[in-house]
Amino acid sequence: MLCTEIGLAEVSVGERPVDIRRLLLQRRRELLNEIQSRVRDVRDVGSNNHHHTAELHETVEAEPEDDLAFALIQMKAETLGRVNEAVRQFDEGAYGFCADCGDVIASSRLRALPFAVRCRDCEETRENEQRRDRVRAQRVPAGVGSRY
Repeated sequence: MLCTEIGLAEVSVGERPVDIRRLLLQRRRELLNEIQSRVRDVRDVGSNNHHHTAELHETVEAEPEDDLAFALIQMKAETLGRVNEAVRQFDEGAYGFCADCGDVIASSRLRALPFAVRCRDCEETRENEQRRDRVRAQRVPAGVGSRY
């Protein structure tokens, strides 16, 4: 999500905190509306397919468009969760502090990613660890290390 999507391009954490919270709440409402709209669309398409399928006595498997729609809904829901967490942290006075090291997250990072929970250094460390874990998991053949 770009900072301009929620209007945080010109706001820093220390400058106008009420505006940041208001913009986070606005983004939350937008995400909820988008999710609800997509869910309605999927239901409408699904009920139309079910109606036509019942008439044709055919079975319908998930269409690629359905998979994409569900993936988009899931991504929006994950973003919504992050925004909700940012609002909670804001209300508790913890917004803008790294969850790992406790340092202040740079305002430029928060403008770009308003629901960031880690400073750039800690996020890079976390991403590198995840990358190493994925590489290790790919190198270990299935069943190795398991007795059963």
